[in-house]
Parts: sequence; C-alpha cells; structure tokens
Amino acid sequence: MQGPTPLVVAIEMGYGHLRAAEPLAERLGTQLLHADRPPLADDKEQKLWREARYWYEFGSRLSQLPAVGKPLQLALDALTHIPPLYPYRDLSSPTASARALEGFARRGLGALLIDRMKSTGEPLLTTFFTPAVLAARGGAERIYCVVTDSDINRVWAPYDPAHAARIRYFTPSPRAGRRLRAYGVPEAQITMTGFPLPHELLGGDGSDAQGGTLVAARRNLAARLVRLDPGRALRRSIEAELERQLGPLPSAEEGRPPLITFAVGGAGAQVGLVSRFLPGLGPSLRAGHFRLSLIAGVRTEVRAALEEAVREARLSDCPHVSILFEPEHHAYFTRFHALLGETDILWTKPSEMTFFGALGLPLLLAPAMGVHEQYNARWARECGAALKQRDLRFAAEWLTDWLTDGTLAAAAWNGWLRMPKRGLYRILDTVSHDHARAA
Repeated sequence: MQGPTPLVVAIEMGYGHLRAAEPLAERLGTQLLHADRPPLADDKEQKLWREARYWYEFGSRLSQLPAVGKPLQLALDALTHIPPLYPYRDLSSPTASARALEGFARRGLGALLIDRMKSTGEPLLTTFFTPAVLAARGGAERIYCVVTDSDINRVWAPYDPAHAARIRYFTPSPRAGRRLRAYGVPEAQITMTGFPLPHELLGGDGSDAQGGTLVAARRNLAARLVRLDPGRALRRSIEAELERQLGPLPSAEEGRPPLITFAVGGAGAQVGLVSRFLPGLGPSLRAGHFRLSLIAGVRTEVRAALEEAVREARLSDCPHVSILFEPEHHAYFTRFHALLGETDILWTKPSEMTFFGALGLPLLLAPAMGVHEQYNARWARECGAALKQRDLRFAAEWLTDWLTDGTLAAAAWNGWLRMPKRGLYRILDTVSHDHARAA
C-alpha cells in the first residue's frame, strides 16, 4: 500500500467493533488502536468513554432480568432506536444521539485523533462511528468507516450531512447502505462489502501470495455439512452442487458429534441462558451426541458464571463440554477463530456474530438486545441462515430433530450461498486502490 498505513481504530463496547477491526489491522500489519485510550484519547476523553461503556453494559445485563429488566430493555431499545425504513424518505434530521455526539465534539472529543491525522497524513479506518464522524467534522481527509450491523442508527452519519462526503462507508448488507442514503450520505460514498471476517477462516481471495479462494472456509464447510447431516437429508438433494463447490465431502467426519459453540457476548448479558439449557442437554452431551463449547471471552466473571452452571449441571467431568477464556483480546480472538473453524452450530445473540453465518455456520439465535440486533436477526432469517432458539428445557430434542431432517445443514448452506463472505478483502482492496490513485 502506497502512502501512510491507515490508523485502524475501534473501541471496546462488547466485542463487535474490535472483532471487525482485528482482521483489518492484522492484514495491514499495523497496531489496532482504541478510540478511548492513549495515544488517541487524553484523560478527559477516557473518562467520558468509561462512563458510556459502564452504563451500556450495566443496562444490557440488567435488561435480561425479570421484572426490573423490562424497563431497562425499553430504555435500551430507545437508545438504539432505528425508525422504519419504508416508505423511503429523508431521515437526515439529527436525532438526540446525533445531537449528543455533536455536543461532545464541541467540547473537544476527538481532538487528538484529528490533530494526528492532519499532521501525519494517516488515513482512518474505523469500525466505530464516533471516530469517523469526529474526524469528518474536524476536516480530516481519507476516512473509512466499517459498519458493523445490518441496519443502523442515525448516529452513524454526521450531525451535518454535508460532512458525510468525507467518509467512505463499507456496509455489511444492502439495507445498511439504503439506511445511510436516507441519513444523507451520498451514494458514491457507500460500498457494500460484507463484514470483515477473519482471514484464517477464509483462506484468501485469489489475490494473495497463496492464490487461494476461500480455501479454509470451503474445507471447514465440507466437514461441517457431513457432521450436520448424518441422515444425508440435504446431501442427497443437492449432491452435485455440493461437490461442484466444495469437492468430495470428507467421509472421515461421518458419525462425529457436532460441536455447538455458545457465545454470550462481550458484556456477558445472556450467560444465564446456559443454566437453563444445560440440564436438559446434559444427557446428550454425556452420551457424546453433541459437543459444547461455552465462550467466556476475556471476562473472569463470565468464566466463573459458566463454570458454576457446568458444576450445577454435573458436567464438570464431561469431556464433551469446554469453556474458552483468555484474559487478553488478541489471544481470545485467535483461539475463538480456531474454534469456529471446527464449530458446527453457532449459538449467539444476533450481534456482529450474525455475519459469521456467511462461513456456512448455521446460526441459533438467542433473544436480541437492542433494535439493531433485531434487524440483524431478521436479515439472517431472511437469508435462511438462522433459526430461533426454542424452549431451552428441551434443547436436546429440537436440536436432534433439526439434525435428523437436515434443517441445520440447510441453514449452513443458505448462509454460505446468500451472505457476503469477502468483506475483509474488498475493504482492503478499496482502501489500497484509493491510496494508489491519491499517490
């Protein structure tokens, strides 16, 4: 890439924005910077970010509790409100969230980032709206913003839509692009790329040194379809198509129990679901009909809660149950991505993890938290890649039925066919080409 390497900037609000930024920073060979930490934030800015994160995560966790949780859930929905897209109309008037961000900008939020970009000429590649909006308002050039949901709040676009011409948006879905146009972003500034999935789970797009074209994703999907389709319900119906796209499916995977990965989210808001489904799923896990990995991420309190749920279900000695925990984000992402390569069913709330359905991972969706996650869930279901969790007490029964009739295998195949997979490479190619033209 000619010229300065972009500043890759995210923020720790759960895992979503970091998860999108990590693959971009790795492929660019640069450090992932946090918008709310040095060198991009001074003491004043760090304090503001800490307060925002605390109240969001605190509210997210409490919103899952009965009785007291309902008012907080309503408050969370109001905070993340996204108006109906139809009929198409001008939605560029600033909302309360956009006005609040403008107020922070007037008080100096983002000043260090803007000064650095102007002095060094470094472009900005961010997976969070705030750095992009602040940089555009401050007159910085070459700003790229990666959208991390299938539909988004008005706060993703600048308070003054005229500043939107400074930002190049990369969207994970067509609807997100339509939404940005309604918010006043010029169509020429919007590129539908897909979410930046990890390179190690993709395996190349044909333009890298290895010349691969999603080699890892195809290999993992081929093995996954065998494990998800023990009765060959799907394979019999589309055998020729499967072999054309994936080659011969590995017979060595026949009879291997499918792996369920339960990812509770960065704030650990839905960890309580585990104690509700483990007792009923326990006998199937002990018998080796399923394997289960519970994702604690980087939170020690989430790991402790998961360990307690496993103990209560008397599964501590079960070889088919594991917990993934790493105290540092990069190590966590590395291990988690390796695990996803072996995962057969991804059980998660419809966060940014929704986009991993593009790898041929059938999505088992827990309840959404916030309006943006409701839209993610709807988009995934419309793609045919997602299923809604049923009564948790009987998870073993409905999961077994979905294996037998090929429902999970069909969701995996639909995600592979219909959801965009090459976002990482398309984003990097666009940034590289823009820089080459500028040079």
